[in-house]
Amino acid sequence: MSPLLRFLLRRLLYSLIVMFGVLILVFALVQVVPGDPVRIALGTRYTPEAYDALRSASGLDRPLLQQFFGYLGSALRGDLGVSFRNGEPVTLTLMERLPATMSLALVGIVIALLIAIPAGLWSALHEGRLSDGIIRVTSQFGVSVPDFWMGILLIGLFSTTLGWLPTSGYRPLFEDPTGWLRHIVLPGLTVGLVAGAIMTRYVRSAVLDVASMGYVRTARSKGLAPTTVTSRHIMRNALVPILTITGIQLATILGGVIVVEVVFAWPGLGRLVFNAVAARDYPLIQGAVLLIAALFLLINLIVDVLYAIVDPRIRLS
Repeated sequence: MSPLLRFLLRRLLYSLIVMFGVLILVFALVQVVPGDPVRIALGTRYTPEAYDALRSASGLDRPLLQQFFGYLGSALRGDLGVSFRNGEPVTLTLMERLPATMSLALVGIVIALLIAIPAGLWSALHEGRLSDGIIRVTSQFGVSVPDFWMGILLIGLFSTTLGWLPTSGYRPLFEDPTGWLRHIVLPGLTVGLVAGAIMTRYVRSAVLDVASMGYVRTARSKGLAPTTVTSRHIMRNALVPILTITGIQLATILGGVIVVEVVFAWPGLGRLVFNAVAARDYPLIQGAVLLIAALFLLINLIVDVLYAIVDPRIRLS
């Protein structure tokens, strides 16, 4: 078996163990959340008979261990239960929201990378100069400004003042590509600018660390062109920390940028979880958290694979 395959199998096993732990933790935490989800779900339709019927149908009248193993078996089959709020299958509800979250995350991370890599690289290679100071101050401003305020500023400029883009809403990509593009620009910019500001600082730090290494000084002393030193010796060796922060930011966005989704009325997973918690919708909370955890683990697994490709020494660690 090759070192890369052993590496992948080991990481996959770790991911499965973590996922099982997340399932246990989510199930336990949901049980201690105050409030009766059945009573909340019934609302004004509450009667003792309806209460007992819904509680029995949802399995909440069984002992906790039976509830857990029943939920585990259903989850392994892809059945995450039925939402208390709307009576729809949780899996279907999550799959309806996932495309909006995926599109926002991918657009946001692409914008962030387009900002962070050139800005962080330029700042590091021109350390101490005026341009370095401007980039550092600008990135600090981006990190400090709340994402909801960034969204409101963009709405005020591009929607209210210029009238170029809609203030909120969502259009499916494959049904209305033009509408999707118009609606995703502002939330994508909001997510991308904030993430880009964070990533710029990490890119700068990673490039500075690598640029101070002995092999980089040796390459420069040999008379290699600056572009060759930067591309072959600096950026390639700085990719591991850059991949790390990229994975973290992408996972954070996929987990749901709740405030951004609320500001732009974006129908993503973050907003779904927020509404589910407010309604004590246990099956939807559990399903959404499990999906977000699975996305986190998938991104970490992809980043681990990229680590092994970029630096073969990692396969042996």
